[in-house]
Amino acid sequence: MNQEQISSLIFVPNRLPPVSMDIPTYFLPQIWFAILGICLFFYIMLDGFNLGVGILSLTASSAEHRSLLINSLSYVWAANEAWLVLMGGALSGAFPLAYTVIFNALHIPAIIMLVGLAFRAVAFKFRKSSGNKLFWDIAFGTGSLLAALAQGFALGAVFKGLTVNEVGNFTGRAWDWLSWQSGLVALTLIQGYILMGSTYLILKNRETPQAVHYRAAKISALMTLIGAVFVTISSPILYEKLRRGLLSSPKVYLFSSVLTLGILLIWCLIKSLNQQQKAAPFVWNILIVMVSFLGLGLTVFPVIIPPSITIYEAATSPRSMVLMLIFVGTLIPLLLVYSIYQYVAFLINRLKWIIAVLS
Repeated sequence: MNQEQISSLIFVPNRLPPVSMDIPTYFLPQIWFAILGICLFFYIMLDGFNLGVGILSLTASSAEHRSLLINSLSYVWAANEAWLVLMGGALSGAFPLAYTVIFNALHIPAIIMLVGLAFRAVAFKFRKSSGNKLFWDIAFGTGSLLAALAQGFALGAVFKGLTVNEVGNFTGRAWDWLSWQSGLVALTLIQGYILMGSTYLILKNRETPQAVHYRAAKISALMTLIGAVFVTISSPILYEKLRRGLLSSPKVYLFSSVLTLGILLIWCLIKSLNQQQKAAPFVWNILIVMVSFLGLGLTVFPVIIPPSITIYEAATSPRSMVLMLIFVGTLIPLLLVYSIYQYVAFLINRLKWIIAVLS
């Protein structure tokens, strides 16, 4: 390894891509940054309302209501975590430095999340044949809550920033992720999941009391809005580097446009809930998630680990990123096809049930 290669491994805070950087080295990290965002978006979109329904099952008024909530996920909960696994693999392959820092900094919430997801999966399977459904119902809801809570703390810790030294090694403490800022993000994310779960139940489950779901959706929408507004306002005030990035041109105009669009979508969501529409709240909710991801991406880009590690510093070699593109480029369409198949199977089963009732 020559001196130039060695120097390329040295971490330099806030280093921008040099002007002389060739096209693959410049654009491939951006492509992989977008792929990570896509994987995370599909996970949140597909598993978010599953976690939300699981959390809502803890507040069900009766065993029958709780059973209806959990059974509503029978056809749409499998393999959603595959997007999370794919995102982890993409992060470790395309941005190994970022993966190492995140793993060292957030191993405790990662373990809690995995335990919650595993507990939820086991409970969902065992409750079908168990005589004590209450225990497994509570386990399912608790697993969902643990997974959502851990994800929120991890997201909040990354957004707040991780402590690294001059060569990019994590130098913080194991409990740095536990702070009031990350706790606020966790509570906001949980309310967002509850909102997704409520709008899903409004759309799909007519056997359960709809007034309860409309009320839960309104409350969670208000709480999510309050949390999101507080995080949006306080983060630039608390973190100078984030404030400088957001106030720079053209990012300030892009972020302002995304923020305006998000407020408009939230107004449309609340209006559809007040009018007790069926499909519209879920659709508006998905659009809000899309806009939120777009705003988050614009806020941190090109930083992948706030406050200092950029995608260019954390990226692996261009050859490795190209080879991974071939592999991931095959997996993403397969996962999309399978996810679509789940919902098609759900709709077909629903049609059979309606025909059987009518006949």
